[in-house]
Amino acid sequence: MTFEEARAQFPVLERYAYLQAGSVGPLARGTLEAMRTAQDSVLQEGRGSHAHFTRLLEAREELRSELATLVGVPAETVALTASTTDGCNIVLAGLRLGPSDEVITTTDEHFGLLGPLHMSGAKVVVVEPDAERIVAAVIERTRLIAISHVLWTTGAVLPVHELKAATGLPILVDGAQSAGVVPVDARGLDYYTISGQKWLCGPEGTGALVVAEPESLTVSRPSYLSQRSHEPDGSFEAKDGAARFDPNVTPTAAVAGLRQALRSVPEWAFERAQDMAETFRAGLAAAGCDVVVPKERATLVSWRVPADESADIVARCAEAGIILRDLPGRGLVRASVGWWTSDDDLERLVEAL
Repeated sequence: MTFEEARAQFPVLERYAYLQAGSVGPLARGTLEAMRTAQDSVLQEGRGSHAHFTRLLEAREELRSELATLVGVPAETVALTASTTDGCNIVLAGLRLGPSDEVITTTDEHFGLLGPLHMSGAKVVVVEPDAERIVAAVIERTRLIAISHVLWTTGAVLPVHELKAATGLPILVDGAQSAGVVPVDARGLDYYTISGQKWLCGPEGTGALVVAEPESLTVSRPSYLSQRSHEPDGSFEAKDGAARFDPNVTPTAAVAGLRQALRSVPEWAFERAQDMAETFRAGLAAAGCDVVVPKERATLVSWRVPADESADIVARCAEAGIILRDLPGRGLVRASVGWWTSDDDLERLVEAL
């Protein structure tokens, strides 16, 4: 598949320089068609038949395997969720932390991780997103490191495997800005969350959670999908593997859409996205932007602006057909550069700025 053929999957790109996959990715024609076909089946056959429910469960298991392959882990370690926030909540509730425990995180985390951390009951220790500072913050009471693989603010890549090895602590990795746009190997990491709606360009309300050792984490928010069998008092035998953490039945259309989105990613996607991000950094810098260039970086490209002007810059770009986002209060504007992003998108952005 050529770049032109692959990019043509996304109708939105015919009108906009769409640079917002860090929040929600563009939707492809094939993804929407798969969702429509699945929904039409539900419309014609009903949602409650044994045959339909059997097909849905089979499709869920196929999706579980496909997401496992994406991040290099066994399918039995993957739970199907609705978001990365879902995954963070499942882990932090299941760890049963308390006031005598400490969790280390960084100054550049999204509320999707920070909110569950705060509600965990543990003391949250916040440090700069630097490996040495994270390791230095570890004390005897530290129970968990909870950080992003790729920071949503600057696109900096944190050395999650090295931090796991250096501390020996359990690690919860927010993969919202990594899975689907950079190669991910989640082996050796305790917990890794995946967003379906962002870089994977799937439907909203889809995601996954890798739990390396499912039996070691408490099922704190059981759903009907969690149990193999249960008693009248609610006691239950949990399913094998991470399926015990599935919080809900992902809608039929969403399962079909995410599976199609996964199949539509070209084999050269990661390399092209990385190259295009570097092109954006160079082009924006040449245009006079104060670009943030982390040493290890993914494909989010941010540049510094006066904090009180960031929203106006995004609004002005939107009027010019360029979809970006600002990071309120941080003095940053962010472009999400994917494998589908073109040189023309960069030219439009520079001209608008």
